[in-house]
Amino acid sequence: MIQTVKQFQVEKVDGGNLLTPEGFQAGGMHSGLRYKKRDFGLLMSDVPASIAAVYTQSHFQAPPLKVTQESIRQDNKIQSIVINSAVANACTGKQGLENAYETRSMIANRYNIPESYVAVASTGVIGEQLPMDKITYGCENVDVTKDGADAFQEAILTTDTCQKHTCYQLKVDGRTVTIGGAAKGSGMIHPNMATMLGFITTDATIESTVLQKALSNCIDRSFNQITVDGETSTNDMVLALANGQADHDTLDEDHPDWEGFQLALQLVCEDLAKQIARDGEGATKLIEVNVSGAHSNEDARTIAKKVVGSSLVKTAVYGHDANWGRIVGAIGHSDANVNPEGCDIFIEGQLVFSEGTPCSFSEEQATEDMSKEKVIIEVRLHEGDGEGTAWGCDLTYDYVKINASYRT
Repeated sequence: MIQTVKQFQVEKVDGGNLLTPEGFQAGGMHSGLRYKKRDFGLLMSDVPASIAAVYTQSHFQAPPLKVTQESIRQDNKIQSIVINSAVANACTGKQGLENAYETRSMIANRYNIPESYVAVASTGVIGEQLPMDKITYGCENVDVTKDGADAFQEAILTTDTCQKHTCYQLKVDGRTVTIGGAAKGSGMIHPNMATMLGFITTDATIESTVLQKALSNCIDRSFNQITVDGETSTNDMVLALANGQADHDTLDEDHPDWEGFQLALQLVCEDLAKQIARDGEGATKLIEVNVSGAHSNEDARTIAKKVVGSSLVKTAVYGHDANWGRIVGAIGHSDANVNPEGCDIFIEGQLVFSEGTPCSFSEEQATEDMSKEKVIIEVRLHEGDGEGTAWGCDLTYDYVKINASYRT
């Protein structure tokens, strides 16, 4: 797949991942935190990398996030990310913070790098202390290689049913620049960041402050536009590392290839976000809601996320029921400016509601269309130029089963 903005071409790398960019290695292993699956991962850059980060907006930020934030504040450089699954190390007080610091220290000592070059991430059950004997075993025995992407991507999963990764390439100053990524997330997903983690790598040369602006811009139109269950977690973050191994002139907003880089980063974030939404706990479908003609992009994104997050819309999609009334209901109690008389709603291309009144449409065709793995809902407001998209999944019986027994 090749996408173009002006003169810039961005191409998706088939089978690419977060180790496709130059100068990164990773690995994963079973340290005993889970019964038998890999549960401990490590990502390394060959050299200290510029760093950008976005964190959960929960008031209860977990100790790993606090330690990572402290690391980044030191030099705005990260060389290693260490992560465990199974135990979130959240709401664990002073002991949990000390355990996160100890994890950081062990990795720094093993690889002879400053502690401030190590970021820490955890995901899993809230309220349990890390079993530090198992964390120590992981720190001492995890190996990183150029071929370790699968092991790393498996180690970060919790209730996920599949690995999530993507990769894009573009030209900067005539040189190939690669952006790869991996993520985990399946439930407790309603970002202003959710129980989701994203790791993005690139061999681009870019300063941390500029990378931060680029990542934050992408987050608002990708990870922050997905929802599975309306719940925001304590551990969520997205980290982007740029190690400069592509050896081009430093990227910034005045660079002639800047828009191409921004597009590639946006596509990486969107791919990962959609994979998380599709893998929602118990989900059978990805739902995409496209809103156009809003007063502003912010209003459009608000409406899109309100529709895709509606439990009634989600259950209707699960039941293949083109119940447009549920979409109207979701739009109606959003915080956006909406004129009900100027609203058109389409389900899989069929106009079902227009200018305040129902439309005649084929229920049989709608039922067939909604049985697909991806269901697209379109809302046209005819009030301005604002556009926005959000992604989510259907709500099924299995979601209740999975979460009713999450700790057992």
